[in-house]
Amino acid sequence: MLRQYAARRDDTPPTNAPAMLIATILALGAAVLHASWNLALKQGGDRYIAASLQFLFGGLLFLPVLLVAGPPRGEALIWLAASTAIHFGYVTALTRAYHSGDFSMTYPLARGSGALIAATGGAVLLGDTLPPVGVAGMLIAAVGLLALMQLGGTREAYAWALATGLLIATYTLVDTQGSRASNGLGYAAAQGVSVGVALSLAGLAAGRGQAIRAAAKRSWKRYAAAGGASVAAYGMVLVAVNHAPVGYVAVLRETSVILGPIGGWLFLREGLGRHRAIAAVIVLVGICVLIAAR
Repeated sequence: MLRQYAARRDDTPPTNAPAMLIATILALGAAVLHASWNLALKQGGDRYIAASLQFLFGGLLFLPVLLVAGPPRGEALIWLAASTAIHFGYVTALTRAYHSGDFSMTYPLARGSGALIAATGGAVLLGDTLPPVGVAGMLIAAVGLLALMQLGGTREAYAWALATGLLIATYTLVDTQGSRASNGLGYAAAQGVSVGVALSLAGLAAGRGQAIRAAAKRSWKRYAAAGGASVAAYGMVLVAVNHAPVGYVAVLRETSVILGPIGGWLFLREGLGRHRAIAAVIVLVGICVLIAAR
């Protein structure tokens, strides 16, 4: 289905200077918010419940946006349903990665690999251009990711982090189409609600209703803040892809890869955080080369 859209030239957003500036500001702001809510998730105890409640509270906080911007309709609903299903796998992989590995390793590995796959997918499936210098930037970032994997960690942590990256790239491409078929903020708010409700219902079906209610009652402010940051960050991204190619937005927001190791080093006292930050800088250099190629 995505290949059908690659042939539709009107799906590619304008790339004039004002549009690219808007996309850049939105994507960089999303990077800061994204690293923040992931750090909160890493510290959140039962991470599946934490993720479920973060999505749910985030979606509820943005219901007014949904009412003003309007809910997704028609074709966008198909993409929304697909994204909700993909997010089941994403949340599972993400929480498993944080359970089995340090934040300063799993976060940049997941986000960095997701950016590279999304940039490639945007070029192949959505018709976004990827010049030779951009390919060189991707190779530099790949070297940084490989260096990151040499700095401690288990095979299980690597596997879950890379699986998370693959799912990040998948839902980025799907949600790009959903956003372009509707509007970014309305789609993001609807997605926050649909994913949060779906995850919570799955938890209830698994007999975890009491634990979910207890966590919500005990830490609702924490989940509301993290959920608001999550939906706001993704909403900013979905608005940005209406102003710039998905590959550009996907890699620019992944400047958060450097924030992950710094957060793990400073806030979680992870021993290899400083060295992982250096490896993440290599990833960031590759991303910057890719951005410059645009």
